[in-house]
Amino acid sequence: MISFAPSEEQEIVRSAMREFAESAIRSVARECDEASSLPDDFLNTAWELGLTTTQIPSEYGGEGEARSPITNVLILEELAFGDAALAAAAVCPSLFANAIVDQGSEEQKRAYLPLFTTPTYHVGSLAIVEPDPAFDAFFPRCTAEPKGEGFVVSGRKSFVPLADRASHFLVLARVGNGAGNGPDAFIVPRDAKGLQIGETEKNLGLRALPTATVDFERVELGPEARLGGEAGCDVRRIINGSRTALAAAMVGLSRAVMEYAIPYAQDRVAFGEAIAQKQAIAFMLADMRIETDCMRWLVWRAASQLERGADATAAAHQARAYAARRAMKIADDGVQVLGGHGYIREHPVELWYRNARMLGVLEGMFTC
Repeated sequence: MISFAPSEEQEIVRSAMREFAESAIRSVARECDEASSLPDDFLNTAWELGLTTTQIPSEYGGEGEARSPITNVLILEELAFGDAALAAAAVCPSLFANAIVDQGSEEQKRAYLPLFTTPTYHVGSLAIVEPDPAFDAFFPRCTAEPKGEGFVVSGRKSFVPLADRASHFLVLARVGNGAGNGPDAFIVPRDAKGLQIGETEKNLGLRALPTATVDFERVELGPEARLGGEAGCDVRRIINGSRTALAAAMVGLSRAVMEYAIPYAQDRVAFGEAIAQKQAIAFMLADMRIETDCMRWLVWRAASQLERGADATAAAHQARAYAARRAMKIADDGVQVLGGHGYIREHPVELWYRNARMLGVLEGMFTC
């Protein structure tokens, strides 16, 4: 029998994340956006939730719960309902740690996973996006040339989350110089010779989340830097998990817009009646509900395939592509419902509009 409902345990987790989003995220989101910064107390509070450590095996210091992309997309929707930028910061350590849990060699697990089981927030990041209008995550320009038993990584990555404080980067690069070569993933420490982290980028949306360009100028790595060791890894799994999680964040943002716009339209009176009674507005609000639910089903389907170990490439792409278009439309309609109030900072819809635009063009900001 097909079930479209979370388990009892997942409902408990989702409820806890919803409470955290409303109390600890929504309350500081505007301040963080205006200041373009992340408060350390928020990061440490988020760390205490165990968003990363929960699914790290106990032999490496974690809590040993089974990896569950379905549970993770439920969590991400709730966190992004509070604020997408702070949600991305809260789960950023998982970008690196989850890949090690899923596909790292035994040596890599022993070397890196204990970093993410400490009492205080620790971050590793994922470098996927490149500053190229024709960028394709499956065929990056960044290269890893074989040299002896190791590799030499060259190229540039942009929009790398929390690059300003990450201790390690998981870098997607194609092995060799062939244009058709697919990517592999490499673990690069922050202090590697030839790695340069640029200034914090000034972005339209997700302003509270520091991102930066990272240059790799012939960074020499040993064979142990290749994720999965000599056999390498399935990079599709990393990309598919990222795209599914990104779509889940857009579901949370869309729901935030909808749940703000509906009561506003019910309370706002124009020409003697609530604007929610106007057909054009009513249709907008109805479409918000329909499209948010559709996005969620696509996300759950992709997450289910990831959890079963199936090839989720098509499902993840569909979830992300559909969510990118519809979340932007919902955010735009939210601004329209509020009219002139949609453009001022007294209301959060202008922030959500900017965040929706950023989420729709990025890769590698979330993972499940």
